[in-house]
Amino acid sequence: MGDNAPRADVLSEPARSPRTGLDAGTRRAQERIKREGIRREGIEGAPGSNAAPGELMRLFVAIAPPPAVLDELDALVEPLRSGRLDLRWTNREAWHVTLAFLGQVDGVAAARLMPRLERAARRHHQVRLAFAGAGAFPAATRANVLWSGLSGDRGALARLAESVAAGASRAGAPPPDKGRRFQPHLTLARCRMPADVTELVSALDGYQGQPWTADRVHLVRSRLGATEHPRYTSLASWPLRQPPVTTTG
Repeated sequence: MGDNAPRADVLSEPARSPRTGLDAGTRRAQERIKREGIRREGIEGAPGSNAAPGELMRLFVAIAPPPAVLDELDALVEPLRSGRLDLRWTNREAWHVTLAFLGQVDGVAAARLMPRLERAARRHHQVRLAFAGAGAFPAATRANVLWSGLSGDRGALARLAESVAAGASRAGAPPPDKGRRFQPHLTLARCRMPADVTELVSALDGYQGQPWTADRVHLVRSRLGATEHPRYTSLASWPLRQPPVTTTG
């Protein structure tokens, strides 16, 4: 099985598209955001307020690992879940690696953001990665988040994340945590109250997953509801550049 088998997860593109992304449909996606975010779902400000029309969307930019890679990690984590019911374990179908969390963004800024993300993707090559080890924020003894880390070309991934954040800032949607050191990870669980997850970090510490290739970036909308897990929708995605061809002779 190839390391980038077709994705069937939440961050996959709509089944109606014969392609794997919306790179050819950035304009369509922009128009949809303007149409749905401003007209159909628009929230008019109260009379006399300074609120601009248009719904605020909770957005982030991410990469989506292949299903086989996530299946492997999920199988490793599954035995740990039943022993820690105090944690809110994340939904396997929505697992992703965040490049930049943008927070609440209006439709106008989101439309401006799309061509900048497309340009950022064109400037960066595909990134070879693997899930490895684990950690916690802010610390294993008082964790709010339990995560799996990544190995591989972390430098290239950090440069991609920097480009994404810069593009978001220029579009008027600056990441609220801009300036914080980029720590690539996949969130496995969140803690309602600070918790000691030292044993979980130790259990996952020696893990080295199969390598995979990040080949596109997604602009994702997150909807928070009454359910345990947020709902994610990929609004658009753009392919990263193919790696340069090396020749020997």
